[in-house]
Amino acid sequence: MQELVEYLAKALVDNPDAVEVRTMEGDKSVIFELRTDPSDMGKVIGRNGKIARAMRTVVKSAGVKTGKLVHIEILD
Repeated sequence: MQELVEYLAKALVDNPDAVEVRTMEGDKSVIFELRTDPSDMGKVIGRNGKIARAMRTVVKSAGVKTGKLVHIEILD
């Protein structure tokens, strides 16, 4: 799933080399920390958070197979 988050983020930004995803896995949840170049932050979040919400929906749907709750945190 980490590859999915990276793929989605790199497709959105102008500087795909600056995209970094860290995974923190617990018993019942997985948290992906997404970092991008500060100039690309708006492209990942989108207007009113629509792109970030869509990314979270896609990743949560993919996470249903694992039976864990999946979260994406966008960090600056």
